[in-house]
Amino acid sequence: MNNLITLNKISKNFFTSKKISVLKKINYKFKKGKIYSLVGPSGSGKSTLLNILSLIDKPTLGSLKINDRVINYNDLSINDKIRAKKIGIIYQQNNLLPDFTALENVYLARIALEDNKKKAVIDAKNIIQKMGLINRVNHYPSELSVGEMQRIAIARALINEPQIILADEPTGSLDRVTAKEVFKILYKLKNSNRLIVYATHNRFFANMADCKLEIIDGNIRTVNARFK
Repeated sequence: MNNLITLNKISKNFFTSKKISVLKKINYKFKKGKIYSLVGPSGSGKSTLLNILSLIDKPTLGSLKINDRVINYNDLSINDKIRAKKIGIIYQQNNLLPDFTALENVYLARIALEDNKKKAVIDAKNIIQKMGLINRVNHYPSELSVGEMQRIAIARALINEPQIILADEPTGSLDRVTAKEVFKILYKLKNSNRLIVYATHNRFFANMADCKLEIIDGNIRTVNARFK
């Protein structure tokens, strides 16, 4: 079985003065070894779907499987462990901790999974070096450029070697040149056992994916796919 994540009738409603249905009974199977882009207008539900895939938010109705295991969204402690071990998340705003160095921001994510600071520091330095920022390990976020901060955020997302990488507008705050550099890094992360899903408004970056998905009127449709 090549399906890593399976969505079964996933719905998400928000209640303000009235009920707002953002996602409507979505059925979809995400395959290992593939990269998917999510497109759609602002407010269409891209971030909502990514939050459900990352187990940060839970659907109103429906179920989600990871490796054929049905996720219980009420079991927060188990889901925290699944997220720490299997899922790497990259945000548009890098969400780095301002009072911690680049190195600390990265290795703290490893300690959350495995309480071994020495190994966490070594692994963090290795992955930061791959990002081309080994000379910036002791710099604070305020001392980094926007592009450097995003690369450190990517390093943090990768420190636990996740099988699933989810990115919500990862280049939305970057200039075009830096955005291309970040996407090159993202695409080098593809392997036969990994799933990458990213949301973007950029048509060029959306078309680089193995499969482009559009969220419209609460549903997913495949715009194009380079695999069956």
